Amino acid sequence: IRIVLRGLRAVSDFEYEFMMATMNRQLAKDIETVFMMTGETHFYVSSKLVREVAQLGGDVQALVPPPVFEALAKLFPTR
Repeated sequence: IRIVLRGLRAVSDFEYEFMMATMNRQLAKDIETVFMMTGETHFYVSSKLVREVAQLGGDVQALVPPPVFEALAKLFPTR
């Protein structure tokens, strides 16, 4: 792997991702990291938040791809 693609939701994500990219470059000079910003419709979505909403019985179908929704439905069946 020579290119690592990382998604950024908010400015706060950049600091951590930048540190990781810098370390990757230190370990392997030929690794390039590319950052992409998410669209404004999903910038607030995090796996932790989605998991918590699903666990509490909330509908997360519009927030995740169908295979992820199916896996969450199996983990946290609605009552």
